Amino acid sequence: MEPYEHFTREIDAGVRGKTTGAFFDFDGTIIATHSVKDMFLERFRAGEVTSQDLYDLGDLVSRYLLNFGGFEDAIASTVQNLKGIPEEHLRELGETVFREHLAAEIFPEVREMIRAHQRQGHTVVIVSSATRYQIEPLARSLDIEHILCTELEFRGDGSERSLTGRLIGEPCYGANKLVAVREFARKRRISLKKSYSYSNGAEDLPLLEAVGHSVAINPDSKLASIARHNGWRDIRLESRGMIGVGDVVRNLLIYGTALPFLAAGLPMRVLGVSERDATNFSLSAWTSVAAAVGRLKLIVEGEEHLWSHRPAVFVFNHQSAIDVLITAKLLREDVVGVAKKEIKTQLPMGPVFTYSGAVFIDREHVGDPVLALKPAVDALKSGRSVVIAPEGTRSRDGTLGQFKLGAFHMARQAKVPIVPIVIHNAQDALPYKNVIVRPAEVKVTVLKPRSTARWKLSDIESHAARIRGLFLHELGQADELQTAVSA
Repeated sequence: MEPYEHFTREIDAGVRGKTTGAFFDFDGTIIATHSVKDMFLERFRAGEVTSQDLYDLGDLVSRYLLNFGGFEDAIASTVQNLKGIPEEHLRELGETVFREHLAAEIFPEVREMIRAHQRQGHTVVIVSSATRYQIEPLARSLDIEHILCTELEFRGDGSERSLTGRLIGEPCYGANKLVAVREFARKRRISLKKSYSYSNGAEDLPLLEAVGHSVAINPDSKLASIARHNGWRDIRLESRGMIGVGDVVRNLLIYGTALPFLAAGLPMRVLGVSERDATNFSLSAWTSVAAAVGRLKLIVEGEEHLWSHRPAVFVFNHQSAIDVLITAKLLREDVVGVAKKEIKTQLPMGPVFTYSGAVFIDREHVGDPVLALKPAVDALKSGRSVVIAPEGTRSRDGTLGQFKLGAFHMARQAKVPIVPIVIHNAQDALPYKNVIVRPAEVKVTVLKPRSTARWKLSDIESHAARIRGLFLHELGQADELQTAVSA
């Protein structure tokens, strides 16, 4: 089973081949924000915004939201204010906006629908009134080759190219989207009757009505009404976008109940329950409640490997702050985390880690793995497993970082196996720099335990590299693996 299968099932059951198109609107459909706003904010921070920019942006937004016409003219007016800007600067701005804003706003469900179309060999296209400088970084991240958009006019060549303040042709908006799609489809012999179109706004009705499979994503009221009348698929998503009161309450419960649940084990100890059993009870109770409240669904492959060889050192790739909850829910009992000693005095995580029985590593002994890792090795020898992220820090974009060697040293010293836990898409639940957990289906692959019984100290780096290679393979980051092997 894969994440979000109920969103992709219809696509997977359909016809295959590149003569079927999948046309996706951009703002509000693939992403839960409007890219022009984020482009404007980045320009504002850089001091590039004039009073005319402010007026024209307000006019553009008003015409879009209130739907009182003239949106194409408003686009043209906004572009006039960009006259003289070098193309390279616009390209760099688009990359920054994607990295800092848009990447975290991609609906994971829509991402998986795009991937389903790609698996079917369909021709996937982004069709948007935005410019390619807003769209291209995201399209590249999703392996989407084709973009139909509002095109800007430039003068000059190479690094000297700069905006003239004019458009090439008409804005790719409303009925113009259908014109662009028909021309694109004619050249590639794409059948619109077999094709799909996805949008959140009624302005895209001409295109939606021209294809065989129309899908409304978080539609506005007019499109929702038309979708109901026509029997179109209507998908409502809460995984991205505006944060509501319910989201805040859920997150307060996720984080706020950690310490009380862990402290609940203290009375059990007074009644004679062992420290380990009391901690196991508290950890299992908190992770069950927190995952349910946070609407976090784990899809686990190889779950049997979590229990076949204990104690063990469980290593996981660190994509998100939600990894703590994910790994704790998977492992549940007789397990401790590893943290740097400094965290012990920090609020609120210090008490949480302490109550959960975490092992604190003294980094002053970093040059001596025997001394530095002794608390973790002692925990392993007492029968408890250890869970640790060998990257040491979270990945910004899901790309696997280099592995530090501490986890592999402790497994060798304690003579216990290494068990890799590959987390595929934790950022769906909690993107980088965000603090609000959103509903998500997270895939986890648990690989077979790797024995360390015959490991030599001199071979630790090569063993760590091989295990990192397993993560790269599972995550589909084979290009990096090939580069590492070639080097």
